[in-house]
Amino acid sequence: MTERFDILVVGAGPAGIAAAVTAVASRKKVGLVDDNPVAGGQIWRAGAAQPVAALAWFERLAASSVARLQGWRVFDSPSQGVLRAEGNDGCRDLVYNQLVMATGARERFLPFPGWTLPNVMGAGGLDAMVRGGLPIAGKRVVVAGTGPLLLAVAAHLAKKGAKIVAICEQAPLHRFVPFCASLLGEPAKTKQGIEYALSTFGSKIHTGCWPVAANGDEMLQSVTLRRREKQWEVPCDYLACGFHLVPNLELPALMKCRIDNGFVAVDDLRQTSIAGIFCAGEPTGIGGVEMALLEGEIAGLAAAGKVVEAKRMARRRKRGLGFVRALSTVTELDPRLKQLATDKTLVCRCEDVSYGRLREHACWREAKLHTRCGMGPCQGRVCGPATEFLFGWKMDSTWSTIRPPLYPVLVSSLGDPDKLEFKSDSLALAGAQDQKEIQ
Repeated sequence: MTERFDILVVGAGPAGIAAAVTAVASRKKVGLVDDNPVAGGQIWRAGAAQPVAALAWFERLAASSVARLQGWRVFDSPSQGVLRAEGNDGCRDLVYNQLVMATGARERFLPFPGWTLPNVMGAGGLDAMVRGGLPIAGKRVVVAGTGPLLLAVAAHLAKKGAKIVAICEQAPLHRFVPFCASLLGEPAKTKQGIEYALSTFGSKIHTGCWPVAANGDEMLQSVTLRRREKQWEVPCDYLACGFHLVPNLELPALMKCRIDNGFVAVDDLRQTSIAGIFCAGEPTGIGGVEMALLEGEIAGLAAAGKVVEAKRMARRRKRGLGFVRALSTVTELDPRLKQLATDKTLVCRCEDVSYGRLREHACWREAKLHTRCGMGPCQGRVCGPATEFLFGWKMDSTWSTIRPPLYPVLVSSLGDPDKLEFKSDSLALAGAQDQKEIQ
């Protein structure tokens, strides 16, 4: 099945919603595709109490003529101007004139002894499970890592009845001075921060602190924390641990967009190195919801040909870059975190590859060839960012070798090349080789 759009937006988080709603106002045929069953992405997850701004965007999306393809995951680009997606109903080719990628970000995890124990989860992961119905009332929770997500997760869990026994931010206190100063011109963020602080009032907050071990036999029982030279153990039922965010770059890499320093390179109008392909939100830099919305609007306007309006909004975006720079500084990882893993600590959980086996190798490619690190179901989405931090392995070159399928798919979705309207380059080359051999 083939569907055609003037503008196709991939990702239905804040940036994607803003891009689609803005673009469709120009009377373009706009499609919005996302692998979740409902729009909102990770930050505006369904079932959560949404802020007023989110509800307003949801209303605009519902009232628009945007064609929404929820529950469809893009896994290939078989030819120029075509994306292929898999859903419960099979496989679809999505043809577009202009493309906006708003693929969001995921949590960064760093390995330490015991991080594979049951009930040790990502901060966002535990939050999502609670929103999905996991009972948390009365449970003792340690929230650790770095970034604004920690306080947001702790506040939500506290509202659900969890006992937040500790909030551990790896950044030292002095780094928060410029960060707090950047919030002075952001009243919405300031108000949100105050609300989070009130929700977690009474919880112990430690800066310059992180977990060095999760303890337990078959289930998490306690967490060992370290702050400066002091080390102590905290009994708990859950450890929610995440070290800020890393962008989802798989689709931009597949499209051969230039990636610099771990982010998609774009101009002021959010256009990538490929003409007609735009990118907005976290893949171009971690900047929060407000920045993602603004970038989505810019990308939507530019994709729809409203260049003057897009440039006007781009000037607004520049005024918010102070917060982005401050956020990047405050979430910079302490080098001492590299010393947490022991030789026996697993780094690649999919293929059971330990830290000791990995440090024998010089680069990501060599480690993959010798240990299968990054070759399991997650395809390096967890261990890739971890090894980049631990060993300094540069991942930008790795993105140039990415190939479909981007995610595990059914064999039937790979398709019979003779029955597909758009054959992938790999299938076409294989078919040509087969024909040559027959001749």
